Amino acid sequence: MATQQSRSAARLMMAPAVILLLGWMLVPLTMTLYFSFKTYLPLRGGDLGWAGFENYTRFVSSSSFWPAVQTTLVIVVGVLIITVCLGILLAILLDQPMWGQGIVRILVIAPFFVMPTVSALVWKNMFMDPTNGLLAHLWRFFGAEPVQWLSQASMPSLIMIVSWQWLPFATLILLTAIQSLDSEQLEAAEMDGAPVIKRFWYIILPHLGRAITIVILIQTIFLLAIFAEIFVTTGGAFGTRTLSYLIFQRVLESQNVGLGSAGGVYAIILANIVAAFLMRIVGKNLDA
Repeated sequence: MATQQSRSAARLMMAPAVILLLGWMLVPLTMTLYFSFKTYLPLRGGDLGWAGFENYTRFVSSSSFWPAVQTTLVIVVGVLIITVCLGILLAILLDQPMWGQGIVRILVIAPFFVMPTVSALVWKNMFMDPTNGLLAHLWRFFGAEPVQWLSQASMPSLIMIVSWQWLPFATLILLTAIQSLDSEQLEAAEMDGAPVIKRFWYIILPHLGRAITIVILIQTIFLLAIFAEIFVTTGGAFGTRTLSYLIFQRVLESQNVGLGSAGGVYAIILANIVAAFLMRIVGKNLDA
């Protein structure tokens, strides 16, 4: 049993890491809040004084704000649906005995370790290029006109690119959960004559509840801040401008740090609202 001295020593040893972590989070947040109330234009006069809530009003009343929020949520929901559904399917397939199982698992998980910028460039130039892309050659092989993916089907293309990167993460978590399932339950259900669909629906899927919850929570946190894939592929055009990309445009392209900081505060509020909603709806599985 831990004594008072050991607990005090543990707190003392943890203090530097905790202080560093708090500083890492609180300093940027404090500066963002500070600049959100200022009129700060680095290349057009610098600090022009206190603006109050004007930046917040301008940002939320902009014609680009609500479309950016809608685009962000559409991408998040689309990627979650694809990664969770395909992740369950791949996890079940990878759990089956097969030749070279370890190599197959490594190949399936490998895309997760590719940087977002690199994966977006690969999809843009190797697959979706309307002239020399693999999909363009495939379309021509069947006598069809190649699709301008990033302009004619920008949102589905972007969701496809992001899903390809996050699918290995979902598969890995779900595969770990499936491997912890008691095989005797499945064997007993199979001996009782339960079909494959019912075994999946009543045994496997309930067992994956916690893993699905973890996948949804973690991916949502990162997907709300999606930026690199949009910057590399569409540049925010064709209806793909998310809230994070809108903030980037306000800060770097428009050189309005105050307006962009106000947008950053809105992004934090949106992330907390979505996280609270998810914790109430699907987070109950963690306590089951």
